[in-house]
Order: sequence, then structure tokens, then C-alpha cells
Amino acid sequence: MPDRGGGPTGPRIRVGRPSRRVRTLLMTLGVLAVLAMAFVMFAGFWTDWLWYRSVHYSSVFTTTLWTKVGLFAVFGLLMAAAVGVNIWLAHRLRPPLSAMSLEQQSLDRYRMGIAPYKKWVLLAITALVGLIAGASATGQWRTWLMWVNGVSFGQKDPQFKMDVSFYAFDLPWYRFLLGFGFAAAVLSLIAAALTHYLYGGLRITSPGARATAAATGHLSVLLGVFVSLKAVAYWLDRYGLAVKSSDFKATGNWTGLRYVDANAYLPAKTILFCIAVICALLFFATLWRRTWQLPVIGFGLMVLSAILIGGLYPAIVQKFQVQPNEQAKEAPYIKKNIEATRHAYGIDKANTQDYSGKGDPKRKAQQRTDADSAASYRLVDSNVVSPAFQQLQQERKYYQFPATLDVDRYTGPDGKPQDTVIGLRELNIKGIQKRNWINDHFTYTHGYGAIAAKGTNTITDPDKGTVGSPDFTESGLPTTGQLGTYEQRIYYGEKTEQYSIVGGPQKELDYEKNGEETTSYEGKSGVNLSNPLNRAAYAVAFSEPQILYSGAIGEGSRILYNRTPKERVEAVAPWLTIDGDAYPAVVEGRIQWIVDAYTTTNGYPYASRTTLGDTTADSLTTNQRAVVAQQNQVNYIRNSVKATVDAYDGTVNLYEWDTEDPVLKTWMKAFPDTVKPKGDIKPELMAHLRYPQDMFKVQRELLTRYHVTEPEQFYSGSDAWQVPDDPTNKDTSAVPPYYLSLKMPGQDDQKFSLTTTFTPAGRPNLGAFMAVDADATSKDYGTIRLLRVTETVQGPTQVQSELNGVPEVATFVRDLRGTDSDIEYGNLLTVPLDGGFLYIEPVYARGGSANYPLLKKVAVAYGGGKPVFKDSLTEALNAVFEQEGQEPPPTEPTKPTDPTKPTEPTKPPATGDAALKDAIADAQKAYDDAEAALEKNPADWEAYGKAQTALQEALERAAEAQNKPAPDSSP
Repeated sequence: MPDRGGGPTGPRIRVGRPSRRVRTLLMTLGVLAVLAMAFVMFAGFWTDWLWYRSVHYSSVFTTTLWTKVGLFAVFGLLMAAAVGVNIWLAHRLRPPLSAMSLEQQSLDRYRMGIAPYKKWVLLAITALVGLIAGASATGQWRTWLMWVNGVSFGQKDPQFKMDVSFYAFDLPWYRFLLGFGFAAAVLSLIAAALTHYLYGGLRITSPGARATAAATGHLSVLLGVFVSLKAVAYWLDRYGLAVKSSDFKATGNWTGLRYVDANAYLPAKTILFCIAVICALLFFATLWRRTWQLPVIGFGLMVLSAILIGGLYPAIVQKFQVQPNEQAKEAPYIKKNIEATRHAYGIDKANTQDYSGKGDPKRKAQQRTDADSAASYRLVDSNVVSPAFQQLQQERKYYQFPATLDVDRYTGPDGKPQDTVIGLRELNIKGIQKRNWINDHFTYTHGYGAIAAKGTNTITDPDKGTVGSPDFTESGLPTTGQLGTYEQRIYYGEKTEQYSIVGGPQKELDYEKNGEETTSYEGKSGVNLSNPLNRAAYAVAFSEPQILYSGAIGEGSRILYNRTPKERVEAVAPWLTIDGDAYPAVVEGRIQWIVDAYTTTNGYPYASRTTLGDTTADSLTTNQRAVVAQQNQVNYIRNSVKATVDAYDGTVNLYEWDTEDPVLKTWMKAFPDTVKPKGDIKPELMAHLRYPQDMFKVQRELLTRYHVTEPEQFYSGSDAWQVPDDPTNKDTSAVPPYYLSLKMPGQDDQKFSLTTTFTPAGRPNLGAFMAVDADATSKDYGTIRLLRVTETVQGPTQVQSELNGVPEVATFVRDLRGTDSDIEYGNLLTVPLDGGFLYIEPVYARGGSANYPLLKKVAVAYGGGKPVFKDSLTEALNAVFEQEGQEPPPTEPTKPTDPTKPTEPTKPPATGDAALKDAIADAQKAYDDAEAALEKNPADWEAYGKAQTALQEALERAAEAQNKPAPDSSP
């Protein structure tokens, strides 16, 4: 035997025990390490609790926490018990040991090694599987709460006549339980088999029977449980067909039963359920028969049936029954899919009407008059003018505006609602000249003021500012204007992502005007840091030890974090999906962030699914703009909650908006007293609520196919639409929807609306126009109106392409580049007008002395006519409808002659060819004068009117001279 000491060539080395001091030190270090790890875990829990308590939504924290703890405990214990009991039972049923083979002699060593620690090994295994199962179960807290609190939809699916709540709330929980049961059965089977093998109940190479009777009975029962669960799975799969997604070549993504599902898969699942039940009973019967012959035959029959009945038979039905006459076979199921999808996405009540799209060319005068009231044309593009806000209203480098501003409505000086572009002057931490911990988190803590500009026009008077720049209705630092007096400090905003510590001994910079103004936060938000335990917890949670000992923190210090509106709403309502665009509004002297939130489900039977991230993407989507939970696949969505976040104190309010939504009612049962009733919304706030963009984009994407309600037409896809690419953007991404006040056909007044266009699939011409009433105060709020274009009309891309070919545009671009500037197109607005569509696009110049976009031109096209490119909207509308735009000036009275002065001889009037030549010359001069008047900036309309009058007179004289023969001059 080899020497087990120092080896065959070296001396045996005796290693002594560590000294008591070393052992004490190691033990102390170990205890400290455990305590440190425990405090790190405690810090995360404690800071979360403090934050939820500070926003007065502690019930959300406790409900979620106790639900997770309960699921962890219940399912962890169930899994541990299932595995542990089966290991214990397998050990108890072990046969008397006798080393009669090499296999058993080899296992003897393992048995002897485990024998002293059997209880600990059993405890370790059960604890491990219990922890894993419990941790996995905590992720199902939403599923549990929806199941236990689910309310009825009041609607039944067309196949099984089950309430929709069964698919939305019950079926997901049953599937989780089934999956857990399968996991428990498989782990128990593996653990029991290994234990039986270790203790001789199962033998692989030993002579005699391969399994004892006890092992056979035990494992057969576990296999019977597994097959029983498979029977339950087959039964639930029947209902799962109603929410199953599949590819359908006629329509693409498909949800629900098709012909082959109803007539092949459904009966197949029923047959397989019966076979699985019989097979399970055969396994259980092994307890008495002590043989696996029948259950193995039954199991093989079940597998063969699954292949033949569950796979081959449906394929035969599809190939020989469906494909030869697919349209007729699938029509009833397509009808169900259409109806379910339209209802699930709230597009079933869309008002669709045919619309020519061209307009009557004989009504140009009336069309010009109607154009003035057809819409409030938003020439100030909120997606373009942010650099102008930044350049003109930033005031300091440590302020910033969002890249995309927001559109809202405010009352103008005339008392009427006015479309307004608004943005908040938020803090930009990167713009601080001297960066350090105190400046980043104590001194520079908030933004200051809301900046607003008219949405319909820019500055035209050089005395009031740069021509073409935004016409601000609220500006300055501090701001003044139409918004009145309000709390201008912005501690919570879309760009405010770092934490701040306020209210303590360290003063904050308020703003700089004629010197530095300081302030100290007086709000009640945030968590108090006066408590040493809180300071220690946040020092650990934020990995910032200075929080623990900094002298800048003292009595009254509060830490503000989770400061973006979306973060705060998502935290207090984790069951909501948040819209990608929170927008600010000044309401009752406070800046309120308004956040739209959605309830969704993936379990609405027959309704086709969509992926939120893909559906809500457009040419303006950024990481900031993208909808939360981008990869969520849903087939039901409601804008059920309107939320507000106070920009000063961070107060979050959730308001019930869709009072009929069963998903919201379910969550309100799970989290009582978190959502306020709709009646609590004050009129001042209601005036600023609007239809949300992400909801609109989801609906318009579904309407590209589901505007069709006839199965035959839907199957053929002959009337499918698509959302066109943004013609003003070089990227091939969808055109964004636009907020615009306009009149749809049949409406008497303008309505604040959200609009978009469609083109036929694969074609550039206009296919349809969609608008939804976006004004929350309107009785028609949420009404979708679709204008289906019946004639061939230019689409947005075609209009943009034709505009680029207008000679005036080429000249404008050439002149811009000569001044080191470039052209930038604004939103291409589409407005229905008198049977046709009016396209209006603001055109900006950027560069040169003013490195921000200035509105320079307006392009207009109507009814398929050639686009015009003019200096102002009025000129463009006049030109496109061929109207002069001004009445001719009054004729000046004839001056009386002075009898004391000799009269000049009167030039005899020209006649014949001479008269015609004179008239043509006068007409040419009048035309040149008119063009010269228009080229002035601004245009000289008085001179233009005189020239037009002279031109008309000259043309009349030319016509008269041409028709009258010259007098005979012969004697």
C-alpha cells in the first residue's frame, strides 16, 4: 500500500491545528461576512419599504410581498414534501442488503458513506428543491392574484361557451399548477428511482429480478401520477385551442380555432384524454398485479395515439379536406376571429365611411373658404422645434428640453382652446460645469419652468423676434405668460434620473437670474435620512458610503429617487403597462405629469396577438419613447387608468378611466384603495387628458387588416392596408400619428384629434384616413372615424416626392446651402376637406447664424393637384385653390383739373394691331409687377392687388382689340 503521509519519497508531515487566536479571528470574520450579507439583503428590503411608504402606496408593497412569501412557502414546501416523502418511502421499502454481485458490492461503499448523514442528505436535497421551486413560484404572483380576484367579462367564447375570464384569469393558473405537478412528479420519480437503485430495489447488472415488488409498486404509482397529469393536460389543451397562436398563410398571425382545430385536434385531444386516464389506471393497478406489462402496453398505446391521432390525423384533414376549399371551410372561424379581435382592441365601433378623396375642382372658391376652418393647422412641429426651445429658452447649460416636445391645449387670449407645444426645462446633470458629489446630488436638484408656444403659427414680425421661430406664450426664467402663477420647480421629470438629497443643511441652487437664488425643498416626498439606520441602508443600496457620514446630511434631509413619471407609476401599479409618452400640464398652479396606463391580457379567445414593442414603434421611437414591456404579447388592451405625477412633490394619483374593464376591476380587488374613481378627476385636469398615442398605434396596426368584416374579403387580403413610412424621414419606419384639431366630414366644429393615414398594402397611394376624438371632455371621446378612399389619390410619400420636384423647392434648397443651412421637413399633415384631402407641410431652415430650425416655407397640395411652395400658409392656400386672397383696392377718385394750367394733349387711343400690342405690353408689365410684389419678404399685398387689377384691364383691352377690326384710314 502507498504511504498516505508524505508520499513514498518524502517525510511524513504533520499539520498542526490553527491556534486559538487564528480560529477566533476566522470565526469573527465569518460572522461579520454573514452579517454583512444579511444587512445588504435587509437594506434592499428596507429601502423599498421606506419608498412605498413615502408615496403612500405601502399596501402595494405588502400585498406583493406577502403574496410572494405565501407562494414561496406553499410551493416550496409542497415540492420539498413530494421529493422528501418519496425518498423516505423508497428508503423504507429497501430490500434486505446482501452483496451478491459486483454491482451491489460497489454500491455498498456509497451506502456506508451516506449512512451517518442520511438525515442531513435528505434535508439538504429537499431544502434545495424546495428553494428552487419556491423561488420559481414567486414569479407567478400576478397569475395568482388574477385567479383569486378574477371577475366575469360577461362574454362567452363561441366554441366552448366559457366566460372570457376563464381564459384570461383561470387557465393561466391551472397551467402553472399543471407545470408544477409535472415537475414534482418527475423529480420525485428520479429521486425515488435513484434511492431504490442505491439500496438495491432496482438492479441493472445483478442476477434475478430487475426490481423488487415494492420498488415496482412505488414507481408505478409515480408514473400513474405523471400520466394522470398528462390526461389533465390533454383536457386543458382543448380550451387552449381558443387562445392558441399559429401561422395562417391567408392572414399571417392567427389566434383561436380553425377548421382543423375544431374538427381534428379537438376530438383528438378528447380521445387522448380518455386513453391517458385508462393508462394511468393501469399504472395504479400495478400495486396489485406487481407487473408492468399492461401499463407499459398502455403507455405505448398512448404515445402511438398521440402521434397518429394528435399529429397525423389533423395533417390529413388539413391536406385533403381544408386545402381544396380553404376559404369556405375557414370562413366561420375567420368570422369569429374578426369579431373577437375587433372587440378585444376596442375597434369594433369604428365609424367607417366611403370618401372620394379628390374633391370637386369646380368648388375652389368654396374650398378656399372652408380651408380656413377645416383645422387648426399645426405648423410648429413638436418633433422638430426642440432645438429652438433649447437655443432660445435653455438659459443655462444645466437645463434641457426633451427631443420631442408635447402637444396640448390651453386657452388663448380670445378664450378659445389653442393647440400648444409645451416642454419642461428639466435639469441636465451633464451640463454642470464643476461635477462632484455635492453639486450632483445636493446643489443641482431640479429644473425650472414650463415653456409653451403657439402650435399654429410662428413669429412673423421682426420686431418681436427672429422670423420663423416659435411664438412663445410662456417663456423666461422664471417663466411668465399665459400659464399664470404656478409652482415652477421640477423635481420629478422624464430626464431626472439621478437621486437628490434635499431639505437639509445644504442649500440648493434654485435658478440664476441676476445672481444665484437658493432654496430648500419644502415638499413631503422622499425618505427622511435623519435616522442613522435609513442612512446606512441607503449607503449600501446606492453603493455610496458618503451618505452614511456626510455633514451635508442632517435634520430634515430627504432623499428623492425613482423620479421619472413612468418609474413612479410602474412602481406603485406593477400590474399596469405604461404608455411611452408622459406629458406635462399646468393644472391648478402645479405641473402635473399625465401618464396613460393600460390593462392587458394574453388570454382573450380568438383575438389575434400583437407585440407591443413592434406595434408602437415609429420614426420617433427612442429608448425614452418606447412603451414599457416592449416584448409583451397581448391580445386585449384597454386604456383603463389615467395617472398623474406631481412635478414638485412626486405625488402619484391613479384614476379609473375605463369603468367597464374587467381586468381593471380584478386588479382593483387585488389592490383595493389604490385607484381613485373617475369622478375624482377635476375639470381642470380633465381638460388636458387626451387619447394616448400607444393605444392609437396598436389600434391602427390592427385596423390595417381588421377594418374588413367579411370573411371572404379578409381571407383574400384584397383590401389590406399598411401604415406608410414617414415621408419626412430617411429611415423606413412608420409615420407617427399627429395630434391636430380638425373637422371630420359631418362635424360642425373642430375636435382635438389624433390622426394617421393608411396606404393599400404594397401601394403608395392613399387608402384611408383615420382620426379619433382625443379630447377627454368631448362626449365622442375615443370615437374612431375611418374614411375609406374610393378613388386613386396621392399618398403621403407621393406628395412628398412630388414636392421635392417643385422648382421652387430646388431653388430654396440651393439658396439655403449657399448660406451653410439645410432644409428640414416638418409633419406632413393630412386634413379632409370637401371630399378631398388637403396636405400641409411646414418647411424649416436650419443652420447659418441661427443653429435651430426656423419656419421658412409652407407646402400645400389638394386633390391630387401639384403642390405649391410659399412663404406662408395663407399664400399657399390661395395658390393651391387659385384665389387671389385679397379684394382689389378701391379705385382712387379722379383729381379735378386746374383750369389755370394748360392741359396736356390727350394721346389718341391706339386701334387695331397697335391697340393689341399696347394691351399685351401692359399685361406683361402688370404680371411682372405682381411677381415682384410676391417676392418681397413679407409680400406686398397692396402692390400685388393693383398689379392684378391692371392685368385684368389689360387682358380685357387685348380681347376687345382682337375682336374689333381696325378703322379704315383711307380718304
